[in-house]
Amino acid sequence: MYLLTVHNESTVLILFGNNRFEPVGSFRGRSYYVSTTGMTDVVPTGVDGLDEILNGGIVNNATVLVSGNPGTGKSILGMQYLYTGVTEFDEPGIYISFEENAVDIRESAESVGFDRFGELVDDGQIKIYDKRDMLNDGDFTATMDRLLEDFSAEEYDRLVLDSLTMFQLFFDDEREKRTYLLKFSDILKQYGLTSLLINEQGAVFPDTEIGLENFLTDGNIYVIQTPTDSGVNRYVWVAKMRKQNIDTDIFPMEISDGGITVHNKASGFSMMGGDGGTGASGGPSF
Repeated sequence: MYLLTVHNESTVLILFGNNRFEPVGSFRGRSYYVSTTGMTDVVPTGVDGLDEILNGGIVNNATVLVSGNPGTGKSILGMQYLYTGVTEFDEPGIYISFEENAVDIRESAESVGFDRFGELVDDGQIKIYDKRDMLNDGDFTATMDRLLEDFSAEEYDRLVLDSLTMFQLFFDDEREKRTYLLKFSDILKQYGLTSLLINEQGAVFPDTEIGLENFLTDGNIYVIQTPTDSGVNRYVWVAKMRKQNIDTDIFPMEISDGGITVHNKASGFSMMGGDGGTGASGGPSF
């Protein structure tokens, strides 16, 4: 039996848990978990099934890479993360896009069932920086200066960058990319933002492209689609998440009205083979 206390000025919340990775309670919209190092404050993604795989969500203030081929649902995952952040957890967020304008982003979000997305943008609970905002200066330092002004003026909890692939076009060589990615990640943490960085993958699963960004971020989530005779099958794989005990099997997911659902109760399979699945090594046939 573990005993935790959470202090907030004059408020003391006492939480009990029987397992060191079992959620022991929530406080002000956050879930708390017991680990060998103490209490872990996590930010729910708002995606059914994914939060169960993550044991509650993403560690507060982490920067997580979301990778996949075009059309796998990466941007939808990012929108859902921000949308549920406001509607379910009262956590305002920022959506940075290098590829779309604000109108297209709103329409895309509403087309998958995030009906209040435009309203939340108008209310300032979701702030959009679209491709015109991000590419207007043509200079990374000038663009970051404008972002930092808004980060300082308003209080946000969540951020989505779509995409890191376009973000890296600001820089000429790998060393410069590494330096500025580290700086950007540090800035996000400095302002208390728990962030998803969308990353385009060229390789087709089960091949994966491993770049600097995989090592410089706190977590790696892959969204995967494989063709079938009748369409595509979709999967999610949480490959890495620092400070968390996670399920690293691959699980089926679907995109429908209301966004993404991960079927974490289905038989998962491992990249090394294992239980469940339909392929020769325990997974589906890719």
